[in-house]
Amino acid sequence: MKELALIEQIRRSFAASRSKAVALGIGDDCAILRPPAGSEVLVTTDFTLEGKHFRRDLHPPESVGHRCLARGLSDLAAMGATPMAAFLSLALPASLLADPKSRTWITRFFKGLRALADQHHITLAGGDTAESPSDAILADIVLLGAAPIGRSLRRSGAKPGDALYVTGSLGGAAAELSSLFTLNTFPAKISKTVNHPQTFPQPRIAIGQALLRRKLATACIDISDGLSTDLAHLCRASNVAAELEQSAIPLHPLTRKLAPDAALNLALHGGEDYELLFSAPTSTRIPHQLAGIPITRIGQFTRKQAKRPLMTLLGLEGTRATLEPHGWEHFSLS
Repeated sequence: MKELALIEQIRRSFAASRSKAVALGIGDDCAILRPPAGSEVLVTTDFTLEGKHFRRDLHPPESVGHRCLARGLSDLAAMGATPMAAFLSLALPASLLADPKSRTWITRFFKGLRALADQHHITLAGGDTAESPSDAILADIVLLGAAPIGRSLRRSGAKPGDALYVTGSLGGAAAELSSLFTLNTFPAKISKTVNHPQTFPQPRIAIGQALLRRKLATACIDISDGLSTDLAHLCRASNVAAELEQSAIPLHPLTRKLAPDAALNLALHGGEDYELLFSAPTSTRIPHQLAGIPITRIGQFTRKQAKRPLMTLLGLEGTRATLEPHGWEHFSLS
């Protein structure tokens, strides 16, 4: 398979996928977008690297395509944006294009990406293809979204006294990944994707939009790198400290087989849960659910003080412990 044939396969796969924001998509030198009136454009980009973000022997091709798009969609969700278009740059090893059996991986990759794109009404409007310089698959996805001018959710709006909330449950993605490593394989058949938080994470687009539309949140971030790490990002951006209540942290059902300390560790530091962490004034009534997903109050923000921890974990017996960020970090030597 040559590059033009690959591009044509991609174009055909997404020919029927069109949104009002995309005036011209795949097939020309540039795409043409039309953001809604009164909106500004939000842009995010994410790498998906074989060996870092997925393993071909553990993640089905559909999962890799799904996760590739989900990473960017979760960023848009954190800012309350409405997805407009996606652009994918894909570098594939020559060996993957050498025979029909290997090329099946590519077809299934785009099947997974397309399914999530259709779910959120987003169009693949362009991108690039190249031969990978190694045997690893490299993908870089750019997503564009729209939000009313000056109203997108940011990390910098939390105030001392605000309550801290999280969507869904935590630790499931890390727990599923651990089981994949243990089994060293993935089930041959997948009945549905919603029960696989690691392989098929569900970005909270509808919740982010509701938080923005209903003016519920003062600050928001997605928990892609782990609760401890992303809460630290939010605290620093807002110049506040945080107190986290251990008993309130919603644990994913996949963590129930673990010892309590191990389950808590995954919830705090495991990452890739793609839930939203947000702040709101205590006077704001936050519903127990948004878009069918539970919302849980897990702590509060306090005034940042010298010689005081940025984050404190309030234990089950009234104990207080400094919470250090130990989630995912690129270029980390640990």
